[in-house]
Amino acid sequence: MHPLISTDDLMATLRRQPPPTLLDVRWSLLGPPGREDYEKGHLPGAVFVDLDAELAAEPGPAGRHPLPDPADLEAVFRRAGVDAERPVVVYDADNGSVAARAWWLLRWAGHESVAVLDGGYAAWAAAGQPTTTDLPQPAEGDFRVRPGSMPVVDADAAARLAREGTLLDARAPERYRGDVEPVDPRAGHIPGALNAPFAAHVAESGRWRSPEELAKHFADLGVDAAGPVGAYCGSGVTACSVLLALEHAGLSDRQRPAVLYAGSWSNWSADPARPAATGSEAG
Repeated sequence: MHPLISTDDLMATLRRQPPPTLLDVRWSLLGPPGREDYEKGHLPGAVFVDLDAELAAEPGPAGRHPLPDPADLEAVFRRAGVDAERPVVVYDADNGSVAARAWWLLRWAGHESVAVLDGGYAAWAAAGQPTTTDLPQPAEGDFRVRPGSMPVVDADAAARLAREGTLLDARAPERYRGDVEPVDPRAGHIPGALNAPFAAHVAESGRWRSPEELAKHFADLGVDAAGPVGAYCGSGVTACSVLLALEHAGLSDRQRPAVLYAGSWSNWSADPARPAATGSEAG
């Protein structure tokens, strides 16, 4: 399954039996809670999944959004009706940067058929597709979490990747440069990392850029498709958008997937022994 699905293709897919499982993962770093938007309107049959409480473990030394315990994650997905043999489509408000976390977690957990709705809820509503406030009661799913299908690195491995391969920082340029840091202990970036803001994946239309455009975008950043590539962000959420973009662009696949530094800057910056580079250069 391609990592992105259009509103038209999703509507056609929903007419089939059984339709894909829909997960609504709307969330914002500074609030309000995504459930509020979900309750005001969502795709028919979509189940809300909370990023903070269900798609991450408790914040701590491992970061603000550590990977959840596999057993806990399995319970979340089964509660949402996720089946092993049934496709899953996830969506967020618009640009896919949050939905990509659920996409990546399902892939990491071993699900073979997952996609992100291109343009998210905004594109769906703009296309005049149906929405509802009804709360679904899905039958419990049978999906079994088998972690490890997507690669993860820790801080030491991320530091090596920044020097020996390509490590992409998905945060906004001002956070990468260290001009501001609204949530984490220190400002700056991992020395050697390149800035690849997640906002660059989406065109002015609100839809994702084409594979060719993204391939050129990453080439212009200096990504060597033949070498190891990984991504991080503030807490391991929007970095998943970079991983999805790399796959969409044909620069990553199931045989050679890009890696995630799940702890990301929230984990790195909490350790005063780890250096922080500032400015627009990799350092």
